[in-house]
Amino acid sequence: MTKGVRALEPRDIAVLAASAAAEKKAEDVVVLDVAATLVITSYFVVATGRSDRQVRTIADEVEDAVRVGAGLKPIGREGQREGRWVLLDFGEVVVHVFQPDEREFYRLEKLWSDSPRVELPESVTGAAAGEHAG
Repeated sequence: MTKGVRALEPRDIAVLAASAAAEKKAEDVVVLDVAATLVITSYFVVATGRSDRQVRTIADEVEDAVRVGAGLKPIGREGQREGRWVLLDFGEVVVHVFQPDEREFYRLEKLWSDSPRVELPESVTGAAAGEHAG
């Protein structure tokens, strides 16, 4: 952990990551509490970017926000070169930033549909709220 940064709970790190993704206009940002199902991580953050460049930009913003806000660096980062799906592994929190086709193909929310969704601030869900009504 970085000196001078207070320790955050994994849930708070997941919300921080989701907020950072939303800052870069990620769409349909969700946080799934997978702790009861998986032993390797506690939260999945899932977000969509519309292009290779946006996916990489969202991932960079999440990495920076978690480093500054929680003092954590990812222990793994995959998919950066292709930009179709970038995975950031912070241990207790794993962030997935997909392009729409990849998100539909992998359907993580459906695979983990028994996992509770973490309520996110309106600043994260505001733009997408209308899409989920109904």
